[in-house]
Amino acid sequence: MGPPWGPVLRLLRYPVAVVRDWLQGEIAVRAMSLAYTTLLSLVPLMVFSFAILKGIGARADLHFVVHQFFRPLGVASNQLTESLLEFVANMRGDVLGSLGLIFLTYTVITTIQKVETSFNFVWRVQHARNFARRFTEYLSVMIAGPILLAVALGLLGSALHSPTARWLDSIAPLAWVLTGIAGVLPYVIVSVVFVFMYMFIPNIRVDARAALIGGVTAGVVWALVGKIFTSILVSSSTLVAVYSGFAIVLSTLIWVYLSWLILLLGATLAFYVQFPQYLPHGHTALALDANVYESIGVSVMYLVGRDYQSGTVHWNAARLADTLDVPGAALAPVIAGLEQATLLVATEREYFVPGRDPHSIKLSDIIEALRRPQHARTILLGHAIPQARELIARIDATVHRDLGDRSLGDFIGGA
Repeated sequence: MGPPWGPVLRLLRYPVAVVRDWLQGEIAVRAMSLAYTTLLSLVPLMVFSFAILKGIGARADLHFVVHQFFRPLGVASNQLTESLLEFVANMRGDVLGSLGLIFLTYTVITTIQKVETSFNFVWRVQHARNFARRFTEYLSVMIAGPILLAVALGLLGSALHSPTARWLDSIAPLAWVLTGIAGVLPYVIVSVVFVFMYMFIPNIRVDARAALIGGVTAGVVWALVGKIFTSILVSSSTLVAVYSGFAIVLSTLIWVYLSWLILLLGATLAFYVQFPQYLPHGHTALALDANVYESIGVSVMYLVGRDYQSGTVHWNAARLADTLDVPGAALAPVIAGLEQATLLVATEREYFVPGRDPHSIKLSDIIEALRRPQHARTILLGHAIPQARELIARIDATVHRDLGDRSLGDFIGGA
């Protein structure tokens, strides 16, 4: 459809798809699960961050970050921030003991793993990172994250308290601008954190443009929802009267849930920006036609084997899906069938290589692997009529006879 309604309707497809996925319930359930996990792991995660920031002399930055996160809770944010930081400061290694430290480490790692699982769900990623990559990347995030945040906040604080900033603050019109920048700055930091999470947490290559659109949108929505949430808490005397001291716990749980929900919905928007072909389908299961399924499987083996013979290893699930113009969710069972038959193997960096020498892989083995049911399915052995079984046997015999002893290597070489 052309202007004026065509561009408007094409733009509206994105929020409609995001709301549709939200109403289906899976994203909301994952956000609630992450909310409970966050409350359980918040203190252990802050213990690690506190130790790292204390080592580099940036202890105050943790107070700023925690207070900005809880600021939508209104007056209770100051009390909650101080109590949480006091509790973190009292947690020492000699008090916890070895079992306590192991529990804290396990809690933090499982939390990050659950976040990765939720992001992989949004991005339709079937294969999570292997154990080696998880350990190194999780450890890097736990160590480098607080340091980068402290450096960024330190540079911004220095800029706001520099002589130039003080000179601008002495001029009335410019002082308003400087005050506005200081007020918007926390939300800019939130948007940057969202963009960073969208780009590096999913086990797939995320375009910077998609991550930026999703992160900025989620940051703006997070700021607006925070303002509305604060107004509701301030004007709601019934909540405090009914729940008394428990109102802080309840409001904190609701705010953490809303934060995760906004984060996952922003990731959903980023996914649709990068893969608009999923807009009509959402999380509907996608399947390939039987003939297309086999031809795609042979194409995967051909591309991987061809470049492997030339000394190049660069095919992953995302690149294969893009090259073959197949959604990743539909390509996943094809790759899983080839991996189950050990015809395809994933390296530590999630790149695919042939399971053995291409000249020792028969084309008939590839076809048979693609026709074999997946291990995740329950295999049913029906009682087909003898004539049908005979027909299928003749078809299989014809395939083996026509392909002969031709190997993947011969197929790549054009023989």
